[in-house]
Order: sequence, then structure tokens, then C-alpha cells
Amino acid sequence: MPNILLGDDDEELTQLLQEYLHNHGIQCDCVHDGEAVMQCLKSMSTDTGSHDIGAYDLLVLDIMMPKMDGLSVLRQLPAISDIPVIMLTAKGEEIDRIIGLELGADDYITKPCNPRELLARINAVIKRTTAAVSEHTPLPESRLHLDQTQRICQIDGITLQVTGTEFDLLVALLRQKGEVVSKAWLSEHVLQRELQPFDRSLDVHVSRLRKKMQPFHDEPIKAIRGKGYQLVL
Repeated sequence: MPNILLGDDDEELTQLLQEYLHNHGIQCDCVHDGEAVMQCLKSMSTDTGSHDIGAYDLLVLDIMMPKMDGLSVLRQLPAISDIPVIMLTAKGEEIDRIIGLELGADDYITKPCNPRELLARINAVIKRTTAAVSEHTPLPESRLHLDQTQRICQIDGITLQVTGTEFDLLVALLRQKGEVVSKAWLSEHVLQRELQPFDRSLDVHVSRLRKKMQPFHDEPIKAIRGKGYQLVL
């Protein structure tokens, strides 16, 4: 049974979501402020002696919380855990979503959220980050090396720290290296949802990847206007 950590100060909402997720096969622990989120994840990191995600497969994180807000948690998270993150953001707060994605969140969902949609997002992210080895097919040879079993990204033998979603984007682009891959296809196959008008999630993930890869190539991923993205590294 997947096990997630839910950080949200709305205790009534977290109880509702916890019950719904449990009824659909997901164990959910709830905390109600940002400091408590960090304490839970630090204890997992201490127990395992590494940055592994330990007992939690995913973090669902509200942006607006007392003591420490969700964006502050995201800024500190890489130092203690590699756990995938889905943000909960207020409807219409696009800037929070963009900043959250820039800080490394894998996905977001707006509040008030439909429990069924949240379940689908959780399952999609967990499926991506825990894909069975048997599902992996060889990738083309390149300066970019992606170890699909350990989910390690390297360029010229140097390891890059990437999020789960960024790793999956690179896999999708590398499989079609040199070809233009449409945003619609990437959204459906990587983010596990149809591309919506004004949804900049994909663009933000690609922008983060470009910055990480630019020490090795001036333009590692090209944006082809009106068509999509092309991996050229």
C-alpha cells in the first residue's frame, strides 16, 4: 500500500482526504503546519541514514500553512529528502504554482480539490517514480545518460540532481532525440493529463531542466514555436 504524507492546516479537509485515500488503497499521514512536515521527513531521513524517501512515497503539500509555508518547505526539502511533491494551491494563484514548480514540485492541484482528481494525480506520480524495471526499454546513446532503474541522470559522467518529473521528461525526449515532441504528447505521457490552455507546468519543468543542463550545452532543449520541444544535447 502506498504511503503518503499530507501537509495542510485544514484539519477537516485532511480528515476527509485521509479517509477517501485509505478507502482507495493509500495510507495517509496528516500534519498541519510546515514545521511538522519537515520534522516528519527529517525523522525519515535520520532513520534511513540517507536522502531516500523512507516510508513515504509522496508528499502532498499545501502552500498556505502556519509556522512554515509550503514554498519554504520546498526550498529546504532537497537537503533532506528526494520525495516527490504535489502542491495544493488556491484557485487562481498562478504565481504560487509557478514558483512551486520552479522549486521542484512534480505537480499541483487547486483547492478546493476533488478527492478523485487528487487520487488520480497521486497514482500518476507514484507510478512514474516507481516504474518496474521490466517496463524500461533501452534509450539511445547520448552524452545524456539516464539510469532508469536507479533514476539517476548524468551528462558526460557528471550527475545532475533532477526531480522525478524532470527525469521522466528527459526519458521521453531522449527516446525521440532530434525529433520535435509536442507539448500535448508530453503532457499526456509525462504529466498524465491533457494539456490545458494557459497551463504552464510543462514549460516550467523544461525551463528548470535547461538551467541545469546549460553548463554542458548552450541550448540543450529547443523550443519549436507552435510545435513542442526537441532534445539536441
